[in-house]
Amino acid sequence: MASVLNTVAAVAFTGGASAGGARARARSHLSPAPISVSFTRRRLTVRAAETDTNEVNPQVPDKAPAKEGSSFNQLLGIKGAAQETNKWKIRLQLTKPVTWPPLVWGVVCGAAASGNFHWNLEDVAKSIVCMMMSGPCLTGYTQTINDWYDRDIDAINEPYRPIPSGAISENEVITQIWVLLLAGLGLAGILDVWAGHDFPIIFYLAVGGSLLSYIYSAPPLKLKQNGWIGNFALGASYISLPWWAGQALFGTLTPDIIVLTLLYSLAGLGIAIVNDFKSVEGDRAMGLQSIPVAFGAETAKWICVGAIDITQLSVAGYLLGAGKPFYALALLALIAPQVVLQFQYFLKDPVKYDVKYQASAQPFLVLGLLVTALATSH
Repeated sequence: MASVLNTVAAVAFTGGASAGGARARARSHLSPAPISVSFTRRRLTVRAAETDTNEVNPQVPDKAPAKEGSSFNQLLGIKGAAQETNKWKIRLQLTKPVTWPPLVWGVVCGAAASGNFHWNLEDVAKSIVCMMMSGPCLTGYTQTINDWYDRDIDAINEPYRPIPSGAISENEVITQIWVLLLAGLGLAGILDVWAGHDFPIIFYLAVGGSLLSYIYSAPPLKLKQNGWIGNFALGASYISLPWWAGQALFGTLTPDIIVLTLLYSLAGLGIAIVNDFKSVEGDRAMGLQSIPVAFGAETAKWICVGAIDITQLSVAGYLLGAGKPFYALALLALIAPQVVLQFQYFLKDPVKYDVKYQASAQPFLVLGLLVTALATSH
C-alpha cells in the first residue's frame, strides 16, 4: 500500500514539475531577469491559467479571483472564498470541511443500524474517533489529492484556488496528502483494536476507501473521467463506506446492509452530478466525460434528480416489503420536500442554485438515511 502510493506521489510531483517547467519556458521572455526561477514558474502558471479562463468565457463572474471573498467560505473550502496567505488556513481549505458532515452522518447511521450503540462514554468516544477518521482525515486526504490532480482543470475553472494560484507549494501539498492518509489508517487500526476485532475490518475499509479515492482522481484509471463510474464511486465513498465503518465498529456488517447501502449510493451519484454543472467548461477542455458534458445540461439535470428520487423510492419500497410500513412512510415524507425543492431551485438553473438546492434539500436526504438505518436495526 505504502509503496504504491509513494510511487504515485513521486510520479505526480514529477508530472507537476515538468508541466510547470513547460509553462515557464513558454513565457520566460515576459519575466524580469532578477526574479528567481521558482518564483517565476509559480507566477507564470497562474497567468497562463487566467489567460485560458478569459478565452473560455470572460463574462462568468464566478471565475474572477475572490479578492473580496468570504473568510468563512475559505475555511469551509467552498466557492466564493477569500484569498488567504496563512498556510494553516490554506491547508484546511484544501480538506474542504464542508464535505465532512455526510461522512460523519454515515458513521452515525452505521452505529444506529448496528443496534448495539449505547449512550455511554466509551461508545461515544469510539464514534467520535470513527468520525475523525472518516471526516477530517480520510475525506481531507480525498479532497486534497483530488485538488492535486485537478490543478490543471482548476486553472481553467477556478484559477484562484490554492494549488493553481501557487498559494501552497507542491511539496506542502504532497506532505499533507501523506499525513492525512497515515493518520486515517492509524485511527482505523486503533478502532479495530478497541472494538476487539479478530479481523481488522475497519482498517481494510479505510485502505479500500483510500485506494478508491486515489483511482478516482489519479491517472491512468481516473474514474472521474467517466460520469457514471466516477460519480457512483463518489456516492459509495460518502454513503456506504462510513456506514460500513460505523456498523462494523459496534456490530456486524451483513450482506443485506452492504447491498442496501450500495443501492443508496445511487442517490449519492445524483448528488455528485449536482457538483458537475459548475465545472462543465474545464471538464470539456480536459476531456472529462461528466454527465453534463456527455448529455448536455438539460438532460443531465433530469438524470440527476431521477437518480436521487428513484433510489429513495426504491428503498421505501424495500422497507415496505420488509414489513416496516411506518419507516417506509417516514421516508416518503422526507422525499416529498426534496422533489419540491428540485423544481423550485435545481431544475430552474443547476449552476445558479446548486448551493441553495443542496443546502435546503440534502438535510431531508440524510434524515432518510437515518430512518433507513433505524429500520434495519429493528
